[in-house]
Amino acid sequence: MNQSELRKLPSIDKLLQAEAVAVLVEQHGHELTTDVLRSTLDNARQAILNGEPAPEATTLFTEATRRLDADVRPSLYPVINATGVIIHTNLGRAPLSERARRAMAQASMGYSNLEYDMQAGARGSRYTHAARLLCRLTGAEDALVVNNNASALLLTLTALAKEREVLISRSQLIEIGGGFRIPDVMRQSGALLVEVGTTNRTYVRDYADSLHSINTALLLRVHHSNFSITGFVYEPTLGELVTLGDEYAIPVMDDLGSGTLLETESYGLAHEPTIQESVGAGVSIITASGDKLLGGPQAGLIVGKADLVAKLRHHPLARAVRVDKTTLAGLQATLLAYLEGKATDEVPVWRMIATPLENLTRRARKWQRALKDSGVPTAVIAAESTVGGGSLPGQTLPTRVLALEVPSPDPLAARLRHPEPSNGPPIVPRIEDDRLLLDPRTVLPEQDTILVKALRAALAAEYPPD
Repeated sequence: MNQSELRKLPSIDKLLQAEAVAVLVEQHGHELTTDVLRSTLDNARQAILNGEPAPEATTLFTEATRRLDADVRPSLYPVINATGVIIHTNLGRAPLSERARRAMAQASMGYSNLEYDMQAGARGSRYTHAARLLCRLTGAEDALVVNNNASALLLTLTALAKEREVLISRSQLIEIGGGFRIPDVMRQSGALLVEVGTTNRTYVRDYADSLHSINTALLLRVHHSNFSITGFVYEPTLGELVTLGDEYAIPVMDDLGSGTLLETESYGLAHEPTIQESVGAGVSIITASGDKLLGGPQAGLIVGKADLVAKLRHHPLARAVRVDKTTLAGLQATLLAYLEGKATDEVPVWRMIATPLENLTRRARKWQRALKDSGVPTAVIAAESTVGGGSLPGQTLPTRVLALEVPSPDPLAARLRHPEPSNGPPIVPRIEDDRLLLDPRTVLPEQDTILVKALRAALAAEYPPD
């Protein structure tokens, strides 16, 4: 039985001669199409050996087409973030402004003056494109951009403190996303970790007692960007550390983590240290992220004293962690929005943070009206959005969300994450108290129409009318 069924399978050469396969070859190339056809035949052959009948040729073509579509479909694609987490690490952190996207697209087309001084007609530096703006915005003497903040920290420690001591409070030996820990980064850099103080209370005298002016390279402060310590706690101010560092001619380094150029208190949030504050306090070298509260592309920002930044720029590791032209273009465009005072209008992270509650309520109710004939009970309710991205831990913003009252929200959430291609991009909601919630704070206004379309399609498929 198996042998007779196996003989019904066409050869790979015969399949390649079929008109339907010729279309696949034209779309996907001869080599990839042949590989998929061969794999499809192998699977069919195994199924026959397991007792199944030989498939029809049309079935083989359909299966091969499905496999080809899956092979060439990008695994990285846009999604709509309806979770209410503004800087969502799993969803790509900060969405970019239109100005930044346009600048990155322009930089990617053809050639650019990335490392060419147009006025001198000679080689230039890629770092000038963002350094000038960073210095003007922060008051720093010089600046350098690398590919992320972990790289900024690693480069700084390697260039300035290899085989020398770096003093840090025990309360700041933090773990960042992905399980990366400050002690591990320091170990990789070759710096010698010296813990001072205790978990909850560290004083400037603890640094002074552990300081050796010859062997100590840096006094390091790491901002608690993704957690908070409350209660019986104390840490010295940056000013106290700078005074101590000046006394012994030891630079102070401040790793701000998320980093911000705007004051968060203006938007009902707790204070988040700004880069300008660290510069103003006299800190020698400061590191921060470009893709969190700054709202730009993934990057590590280093600002500080000119002589120290110069050492970093010329260190061999700097080339390994440097940024490409599209990142610099996007970062420059983002910084220009700050320079022109347009960050809360243009930069999505700050536009979301600054959105008035009445605007969120109006949009949530508009979604609700669009779903009134879906047969699913809905409500616009009070809830909380979060900044996310390891920034402002425990801080929330009041919001209004659309709540879908469904028997079980998990299947609907799964359907929203896996829509039919014609229904738009996937939607990632959140589930609380057995309700599926969609927060307009993190849905871009221009996405409202496609979000409603996808919601209607998902509800119709999950809860078809009788």
